[in-house]
Amino acid sequence: MTDIVVSAQGLSRTYGSGETATHALTGATLELRAGELVVLRGPSGSGKTTLLNLLGGLDSSDAGTLSIGGTDVTRAAPDEWVRLRRSTIGYVFQAFALIPHLSAAENVELPLRILGTTVAERDARVAALLARVGLEGHANQRPGELSGGQQQRVGIARALANRPRLLIADEPTGQLDSLTAEAMMDLISGLVHDEGVAAIVSTHDPKMASVADRVIDIRDGVLGARPHGRHAA
Repeated sequence: MTDIVVSAQGLSRTYGSGETATHALTGATLELRAGELVVLRGPSGSGKTTLLNLLGGLDSSDAGTLSIGGTDVTRAAPDEWVRLRRSTIGYVFQAFALIPHLSAAENVELPLRILGTTVAERDARVAALLARVGLEGHANQRPGELSGGQQQRVGIARALANRPRLLIADEPTGQLDSLTAEAMMDLISGLVHDEGVAAIVSTHDPKMASVADRVIDIRDGVLGARPHGRHAA
């Protein structure tokens, strides 16, 4: 895994000013490589979501630099971030964020429609992804007809539809029971390695780190990595 997809140097983010300022992230430095699953682990309020929002362009840093795919996006314009999120970045949300009146297949297909992918390509990609996440028999069901675990599988398939280079998942197992959560992390791990995508997944559950290639701990907005998972000494 030598292809560096994300390089962040000294990212910091402070909300407010003066005595009421909250230092949500301080001097965060990390690299994410293609085909690598990184678990970002820390308690609630530790800065996990702030870091993911900076990496995905949903917020901007006060200091530091960020490059994605070799391109400096530290001060990228909003329209450039829109383009990156359409073509380069995939998101998996804790609350699934599926469109309720669309079927599972239509939810997965949506990013490809936005990109203008041909019908044949869309159909093939959607069918392959639904099969990969074990939902080939549920393509025509709407989110309300699916369990929480099935909805998150649809969310994962949708996040990978546009073949992103970077996958960001913020507490993707937060609304799932423990057995379903473990199965979901195994699924994400397999897909990350099969698709060759760089992935960062936040969690407060220590058990979720077992499938990681690397674990980064965060506390009070400060990153501190330690060996864990497959790369443990």
